[in-house]
Amino acid sequence: MTASLDHVNGRTADPFEPRFDPIALAEAEAIRTKAEAAAEAARIEAEAAAQVEIIRATEEAEKQRLANVRAARRDEADEAAHRVRMAELERKRAETQRAAEAEAKAAEEADITAEVEQEARDSSAQSWKRAAIGFAIICGLVALPVQMSAFYTDERPYLGGVPIVLEAGAWVVLKGAAAAVTDHRPHWHYRLIAWLIAAGAAAVNLGHGLTAFDTVTAFATAVASIAGPGVWDLHEHGRIRQRDGKRTLRERWAQRRAETKQAKREADRAAAQAAEAEAVAEAAAAAAEQIAKDREDNFPEVWTHALKLAAALGETTVTDTIWNRAHNDIEGTDPGDSVEIIRARHVAEKRVLSARSEAPGEKPVKVTKGQRAIQVKAPRGPSSYRPVPPRRTRNDTPKFHPVARALAADAKRQSNSAAEEQS
Repeated sequence: MTASLDHVNGRTADPFEPRFDPIALAEAEAIRTKAEAAAEAARIEAEAAAQVEIIRATEEAEKQRLANVRAARRDEADEAAHRVRMAELERKRAETQRAAEAEAKAAEEADITAEVEQEARDSSAQSWKRAAIGFAIICGLVALPVQMSAFYTDERPYLGGVPIVLEAGAWVVLKGAAAAVTDHRPHWHYRLIAWLIAAGAAAVNLGHGLTAFDTVTAFATAVASIAGPGVWDLHEHGRIRQRDGKRTLRERWAQRRAETKQAKREADRAAAQAAEAEAVAEAAAAAAEQIAKDREDNFPEVWTHALKLAAALGETTVTDTIWNRAHNDIEGTDPGDSVEIIRARHVAEKRVLSARSEAPGEKPVKVTKGQRAIQVKAPRGPSSYRPVPPRRTRNDTPKFHPVARALAADAKRQSNSAAEEQS
């Protein structure tokens, strides 16, 4: 065919001349196009992968930046919290130090005040002691002349020293009383002897003064004989009370008034508690009476049976234990439940279960029948019940009791009524 064409064209065909096949050229063009498309697709895919990697790297970098920011914020927050804690600790430490310093200062001031008060007390005690001694000496000097004139005579001049012996004896006995007070020994007999000696000296001064001198001299010297030892005994009496810690008359009256007030407060508190307890008892009795009335009105059969139980058990009232037993005997349940309540609760539970199964994305739940079992025949229909192996034969299972069937029918009617009311 090619040779014919060449002949027609007026030239002779060269056997060694290259020939071109259009099919091969088309196939080559297709292969080249396909290769270019594949290369382009590979390039696009590589660019897309690179872009994805860039986006991924950018996202990772952003995530890392955000993580670094969050970490830096956490570090800053931790640092701020640490600074706050340290500031709080420093504040507490400063407050504790200030409180300790204030306490130490207060203790020091209290010690200083106590020392000043003790010095004042010691100074006052020393002044009082010196004044008592000086007064006793003056009284002795006043009383001695009259006593000496009473004992002195020309025949017995040595008796003029008897008053000195008496005064000295009184002072010796008083010093013995002071030693007994200091040593925490009995002191009453020392003080009694001193007062007897002083009384004897006063009697001598009074008797001799009235006969040898005037009345004023007699009474003055008698008083001086008693006043000196008496003032010193007052000094020792104060030491005894301080040693024994005895309170003054004012302190005893204050304590007695405080005890009286405390007793009155205790009596008022006891009366208030008694009144409160009585009010609580009255409220409890009223509540019990109201409960009994409500039970009698709302549950007459149970209340009658409870009264019989209380009489049989020897109780004067219907207690909670007796009421629970009576309710269980009559209603078959504990107080608060009944057959109607249980049925209504079951119906409501079924409605709730069915309503929850209608929520979007939830699997519908089929509410099963309470009186259905695998061996019970199912109603006929396209969705009838298919027993599982092993297969059962007809009437091989006893039928339900008539009471159970009646209860099931009643429950079904109540369920249908409730469904209709809800719809």
